[in-house]
Amino acid sequence: MSAFLSGLRAFHAVAAAGSFTRAAKARGVSQPTLSAQVRGLEQTHDVQLFDRVGRAARLTALGQSLFVITTRLIAAEDEAADLLAATRTLRRGHLRIAADSASHVMPGLARFRAAHPAVTFSLSIGNSSDVLDQVMNFSADVAVTARQITDPRTHTILLRRDRLVGFAPAGHALARHRKIPIEALSGEDLVLRERGSVTREVFEGRLAGANVRPGALFEAQSREAVHEAVRAGLGVGVVFDSEFRAGQGLRKIAITGADLDVAEYAVCLEERRRIPLLRAFLDALAAAPPTRLSRGGSARSPSE
Repeated sequence: MSAFLSGLRAFHAVAAAGSFTRAAKARGVSQPTLSAQVRGLEQTHDVQLFDRVGRAARLTALGQSLFVITTRLIAAEDEAADLLAATRTLRRGHLRIAADSASHVMPGLARFRAAHPAVTFSLSIGNSSDVLDQVMNFSADVAVTARQITDPRTHTILLRRDRLVGFAPAGHALARHRKIPIEALSGEDLVLRERGSVTREVFEGRLAGANVRPGALFEAQSREAVHEAVRAGLGVGVVFDSEFRAGQGLRKIAITGADLDVAEYAVCLEERRRIPLLRAFLDALAAAPPTRLSRGGSARSPSE
């Protein structure tokens, strides 16, 4: 292995860990050895890749740019190792999954885990924009998201369809109805996810299309926070039907008069779709045929 490649790998380990100590421990080498490799890379090219502050190692602007490149490099090395080791037996490996909803990814993940118990995985939850960015910058192997992407660099499969529903505390005036027209939300305070989420994007678009102006808007950073805010009386919440958590005084409300159906997709980079580990996971996600909720969600007719 050349000193240049050794230096790049050492740099990447430190950048990912945030310190020389943690990186050395993760790689199973001494800290002086790791420091010497990074220092050699910096001295050879007369650059500074880290600002060393105490035990922390903060990336310089140049270091941040190089980290993007080494992330792709390490991912490519992992792919090559998987191919050469014939990992279609799936006796080892690690899968990085990014999803905008835990409820949408868990069934497929459970099927995959049952079939391949030796494979490890990590799961990060964020909004749709975040999880797609993770796939594009090689931070995740696959994204499960409600945002469809048409980038030719990606491979996308349809998993299922879900529907946005409202919900409110049992004592709320709208909670007396099992379904309401979207116009009934005029002047009502709403609790929605942050900008960048498909829930927020779709619902605000449908409100505008119906010329409905809600009252105050409370922004929550997670679905759990949406539920807690609604429970606290901050407004009517909006989530996917599959994400609604009944109980603790909350009532689901179907919303009519607007197209609130949203599809869920699995997305990976086209160049990586044939990696055995990734292909097996995509197959597990797609094992069940896509289903579509009725126009009224799972709610029944109202008792007016």
